[in-house]
Amino acid sequence: MTDPEDHDFSEDERFDDPYEGFDLDPPELDVDPDKVDPVDSRVVADLLDDQNVNDDEIDVPQLIDVGLNYMQINRFEQAADTFERAAQYAPEDSKLEQEAWTNKGAAHAELEEWDAAIGDYREAIRIDAESEHAATAETNLAYALWEAGQSEQALEHAEKAVEIDERFAEAWFNRGFFLLERGLAEDALNSLENAIRLGLRNSQVLDEKARALEELGQYDEAEEIAEEAEDLREQAEQELIDQEEQRQER
Repeated sequence: MTDPEDHDFSEDERFDDPYEGFDLDPPELDVDPDKVDPVDSRVVADLLDDQNVNDDEIDVPQLIDVGLNYMQINRFEQAADTFERAAQYAPEDSKLEQEAWTNKGAAHAELEEWDAAIGDYREAIRIDAESEHAATAETNLAYALWEAGQSEQALEHAEKAVEIDERFAEAWFNRGFFLLERGLAEDALNSLENAIRLGLRNSQVLDEKARALEELGQYDEAEEIAEEAEDLREQAEQELIDQEEQRQER
């Protein structure tokens, strides 16, 4: 099952550096950077309230971008607050509102606030049950329900995510995990292999595939896959060490 930090929220390739792009320059959001954190969500909220601007004057995509930047630097409470503001000012039942609710759910999931995450994902799905954001919301909802102890509903929503977008690798992985937990190893293996074919090949996926193979009595292949998973895990750990060393050298 995907970890909360792996959960999908909207991405914007313009923000490769998480410390760039914190710009709130529209007149209705003008702040003095010498006095306040320019992406402090409380400042954003106060400015929106105090100036009493019209909803159609709020730059909702920019608010979402601010929330995404918060996510990238692990400031999840501020991210959740910013996404809530974006949802509030987005056109009712629009894709922007759905995106904001989906992202807000991801922020709460990072904080392990499962009830809040579940509510946000359900609201996103209510807006449009067939969109790209709905597929993300469904698979993330499945994870949140699992963490909340609602395993039967978790599988149901993992199935829905796959139905909405059959090329969504994370959805196939979650489906495989939940099926394996219910003892349905063959179906689980098929789902996990779909995830791998769609490009999701990491130690977590391979660990679950090895577990499914072992349940099916395919011990030799299971051992090979488990060894590959360990190799990938060691490689990822070394990359983190290298990145940290490079950061300290700067």
